[in-house]
Amino acid sequence: MTQKEARYHQILDALPVAIYTTDARGIITYFNRAAAELAGREPKIGQDQWCVTFKLFTVDGKAMPHDQCPMAITLKEGRPVRNVEAIAQRPDGSFFPFLPFPTPLRDEHGQLTGAVNMLLDLTDRKRGEDAVQHLSAIVESSFDAIVSKDLDGFIRSWNRGAERLFGYAPAEAVGQHISMLIPPDHHDEEPKILARLRRGERIESYETIRQKKDGQLVPVSLTISPVRDATGRIVGASKIARDITVTKENGHRIRMLMREVNHRVKNQYSVILSMIRETNKRTQSPNDFEKQVRARIMALSRSHDLLVSADWKGATVSDLLAAQAKPFGREDAITMEGPPIRLSPNAVQYLGIAFHELCTNSAKYGALSGSQGTIAVTWDITGEQGNRTLKLIWAENDGPQVNSIARNGFGSVVLKRVAPQALSGTGDLKYGANNVVWTLEAPAPFVEASLFDDRDTDCDLTDSGASL
Repeated sequence: MTQKEARYHQILDALPVAIYTTDARGIITYFNRAAAELAGREPKIGQDQWCVTFKLFTVDGKAMPHDQCPMAITLKEGRPVRNVEAIAQRPDGSFFPFLPFPTPLRDEHGQLTGAVNMLLDLTDRKRGEDAVQHLSAIVESSFDAIVSKDLDGFIRSWNRGAERLFGYAPAEAVGQHISMLIPPDHHDEEPKILARLRRGERIESYETIRQKKDGQLVPVSLTISPVRDATGRIVGASKIARDITVTKENGHRIRMLMREVNHRVKNQYSVILSMIRETNKRTQSPNDFEKQVRARIMALSRSHDLLVSADWKGATVSDLLAAQAKPFGREDAITMEGPPIRLSPNAVQYLGIAFHELCTNSAKYGALSGSQGTIAVTWDITGEQGNRTLKLIWAENDGPQVNSIARNGFGSVVLKRVAPQALSGTGDLKYGANNVVWTLEAPAPFVEASLFDDRDTDCDLTDSGASL
């Protein structure tokens, strides 16, 4: 090796890029340390031909013989080869993409003496490109509107989410000022936002109103972040806008629900207080008072459980009666017959109280107190549309001799006045030596559950003059 060649090799060894040389036949004559590290092997000088790499592949994954690699083409055709990417495999099985720059070397007479090749490792660049493509795919597939703008407020990018939300196609939006999305009464927001971005601030969860292409206003939650160039200088902003129409509506529904729950709870308190007051008037001892109040509150609870399990949409007559009769036993003594009517929440609670009082009396003195007697509960809706009426009959027969349901007792008042009046109907209670018959008639709209009617919010024993 001449002194001149040794100097060139010293220079090449110091370079961080992979470089190697061959003679005119393609035999390796020199490689620097960067080439060996990139290839993952020590090339054999004077033996290896064309390439310092272990195996080669095209960018689409096909095997590339060494005698067809860019360096081989350069030596065979005597010309540089450019812009031909390839993939190399190291002996350890790992792969790396690279871009070769094979260039022929000639003597002073122009005769080909060999070639030099520089291998540019594309791993980092490919990772960057993949990351950009991945990020681009995420942005495009995002349901949220993602928009970028410069510091003057002009739109620079516009994803599909933005098109869905605002109605503008990318061609209509890119290049336009962001104020096209801002209602007139919110135009003072943009200068403040841009000022904060110039200071490098990030704006999170900013709720405001924006305007669609058709003029419709839409509530949105904005997250705005500054965009910096390679030097760290703020050059624009990235804006994510999320349609919060549903969130707002849900929030409104929740607030309405909480008010409704509060109203229902207050009504339940009113019912319980009324029960306590009226029960106290009609009991002789603290023990009787405690037992009766407990039983009546539990009856309310059973009706309430039915409503909760049905999302407060009501309950059927048979389910309500079964729930109220179960604690007393002898459910087999009760027969039920009628169409599958779904009672409104209001009707559930008042009929629940009525059924409890009937079952309580029957368990003490009637059919449910022994092994004899039956209870037949029937109901039907009669009349034409606009004038339909529910008629429900509780008929208890053949039980022990009836000597109760006090004419001014709690149960009697509930059956004859409270429950009927709460349903805008009438109640009739008749009893003989061995039977009890309670008949309720009420307009169907005040009894049946309805998607549009919410009369169930007035469950109070003192409503509609139904005071005990």
